[in-house]
Amino acid sequence: MNIKELKNIKNEALNQNIPIIMDDTLEVIRQILLPKHPNRILEIGTAVGYSAICFTEFLEPHGLIDTIEREEERVNQAKENIRRAEVEDRINLLFGDAVEILPTLENEYDVVFIDAAKSKYPFFLNQALRLLADDGIIIADNVLYKGYVMSDYNKHKQRTAVRNLREFIKEIQENPLLETQILEVGDGLAISKIKAQEC
Repeated sequence: MNIKELKNIKNEALNQNIPIIMDDTLEVIRQILLPKHPNRILEIGTAVGYSAICFTEFLEPHGLIDTIEREEERVNQAKENIRRAEVEDRINLLFGDAVEILPTLENEYDVVFIDAAKSKYPFFLNQALRLLADDGIIIADNVLYKGYVMSDYNKHKQRTAVRNLREFIKEIQENPLLETQILEVGDGLAISKIKAQEC
């Protein structure tokens, strides 16, 4: 990975007000994934490719990231950024709506990272559980959404997103297969691990 270009990509995104993964969120993910060395990561929501590029650091030597993005302008930026960061061989960029693409995927993933349309998080969770390896991890960013999710927020503008994020949190906390932590880093980070099966 070209670290100098990665810093440039980060600065460009920040200058253009493009949302990218926050430093403290990335540090928490680093602590979880670096010892795990996943072989395959699925990212839902590429944006300009910054987080996917960062995640290549955690992969095992021949590991791969599949990342999905529906906005053509973002896809084009992400392709260019991945090329600049010299990680084209580690990232497979899928252009289209995750709601349509996810059901077509058949690979097994060690990690699924969710950072896309908040109103779709419950759907993304169901697909993540279908695709997750037995000892896999689901990481979802922005689950507290500016504090709205844990408050009595009910304004029309963000009502659907907030309601669906609340549903997502309820599902990951009540699912008997998952062990979940919700951390107040960034805009809220949910980490759900598949529970070890008792013999």
